[in-house]
Amino acid sequence: MPLPLKLKLIHILTLLFTLLSSLPRRATSHYSYSSSPPGYSTAQPHEWRSARATYYAAADPRDAVGGACGYGDLVKGGYGMATVGLSEVLFERGQICGACFELRCVDDLRWCIPGTSIILTATNFCAPNYGIKCRKEAGIRFTIDGSNIFISVLITNVAGAGDIVAVKVKGSRTGWLPMGRNWGQNWHLNADLKNQPLSFEVTGSDGVTVTSYNVAPKNWNFGQTFEGKQFV
Repeated sequence: MPLPLKLKLIHILTLLFTLLSSLPRRATSHYSYSSSPPGYSTAQPHEWRSARATYYAAADPRDAVGGACGYGDLVKGGYGMATVGLSEVLFERGQICGACFELRCVDDLRWCIPGTSIILTATNFCAPNYGIKCRKEAGIRFTIDGSNIFISVLITNVAGAGDIVAVKVKGSRTGWLPMGRNWGQNWHLNADLKNQPLSFEVTGSDGVTVTSYNVAPKNWNFGQTFEGKQFV
């Protein structure tokens, strides 16, 4: 999933800056988020803009060769791993190559180091890719784990959008209980749901919801996998 970021441009024409502020943007970075080295805080002040980014490509800088800007070996060229591949809106057929961006993670304690930012150089182009519906055989699978009053459910074999944004579980003695995302598609809840059949409500990123009633029987055990309904 792409991380929320704040972005500001360094040494970029006012006309281009106006364009960026009015259009959606995506950026992808070779650089892992960390504390800014000395001097990074001296960037010219500009208004921060909301943006999105995700990690891509080479973990080893020796593999960071090529790119749509024609710089070749980024390490030998002095760019290192502090580089960024830009979306079609930002790339402007290569006119933006060599421009610098300052990025900081939005203040989310799970993912961000407060008060830090990183300056990246535009060296590549990331073409847009469009998602399609996933096709899966059989139903959605629910693998139940946990202990005592904690339940964790891994949800796999999901058709439709494929990615899940919300999950609810219901026992025969409870109402619908929203589950939280632990990590990936592992969803958890602090509740004692033993000795009752379980139903699940799964919502994909496209907003479509599928409800599977009494997927797990009353005598279910941790470690078991059950199959429910499927997105069409």
